[in-house]
Amino acid sequence: MAVIETEAALHEAHRDNHTHRDVNGGWLRPAVFGAMDGLVSNLALMTGVAGGAAGQQTIVLTGLAGLAAGAFSMAAGEYTSVASQRELVEAELAVERRELRRHPEDEQAELAALYEARGVEPHLASEVARQLSKDPEQALEIHAREELGVDPGDLPSPLVAAVSSFGAFALGALLPVLPYLLGAGALWPAVLLALLGLFACGAVVAKVTARTWWYSGLRQLALGGAAASVTYALGTVIGTAVG
Repeated sequence: MAVIETEAALHEAHRDNHTHRDVNGGWLRPAVFGAMDGLVSNLALMTGVAGGAAGQQTIVLTGLAGLAAGAFSMAAGEYTSVASQRELVEAELAVERRELRRHPEDEQAELAALYEARGVEPHLASEVARQLSKDPEQALEIHAREELGVDPGDLPSPLVAAVSSFGAFALGALLPVLPYLLGAGALWPAVLLALLGLFACGAVVAKVTARTWWYSGLRQLALGGAAASVTYALGTVIGTAVG
């Protein structure tokens, strides 16, 4: 009885621990990329203008313009990219669906050959392929996964990618502007808030990627700080030369 209980506990522990994160990330990639890009690009843009000795109104206007332009650009780019990818996959699925309808025996043999190549005995591979090929939609799904590496029922949504990217970029780009909108008259509160935002974003991403939160946060902080420093220096040099 003790052995049975131990085995049951082991099975339960395996079930609880053997879970995976969503790696397809229809929303995750554009959201994370959008937030990071919004923070870094708008912070760098504003520090570059500030380095050129621009006034507070110019810096705020630059930040808001960068927010709007960047958010729409990111959304349009993500929508076009994901839509093009989805259309390509759907075109390939149409080809596979047509082949399954016209040459079912050949497609069944092709599926059996795939299983044989993975070490399944020929007789068993043929039987598995025969049974799986009874349902045309199931056969299409299996062929798509085996040959194209995609799940026909879980294709990324262009709209989800675009909205996620737009919202995340706008939120990230808003952070450097926010202190000015709340009455700050110097650059350092904007830089401080943006860098804190970068560290927080990196720490949140670590929850998904299994990196340590402090490593991921410091990495984003370093990258954003470097970008802001370089553009501030460039702004100072260009502003001095033009002035």
